Amino acid sequence: MPDHVHLLLSIPPKQNISSFMGYLKGKSSMMIFKDHGNLRYKFGNSNFWATGYYVSTVGLNEAKIRKYIREQEKEDILEDKLTKTEYTNPFKGLLK
Repeated sequence: MPDHVHLLLSIPPKQNISSFMGYLKGKSSMMIFKDHGNLRYKFGNSNFWATGYYVSTVGLNEAKIRKYIREQEKEDILEDKLTKTEYTNPFKGLLK
């Protein structure tokens, strides 16, 4: 998705979810900033991810959740009228 990520993960039962999410967000933002340094100007040094997250157990609904994640973009476009167009700089070409 252009503005958020959906993940279906399996972690060991003894793994602390908040510690895992902190590690995942921290490491992934460092990797993203390393490969795409220009994003530091847009997001700052460490604010790539939002502070919160949603967690739920899957159980017998794994197939439904996988389908939801696969079809989420289509769903968002219908519900929120989202587009895939990139926002352009309205001042491009005006500044010299």
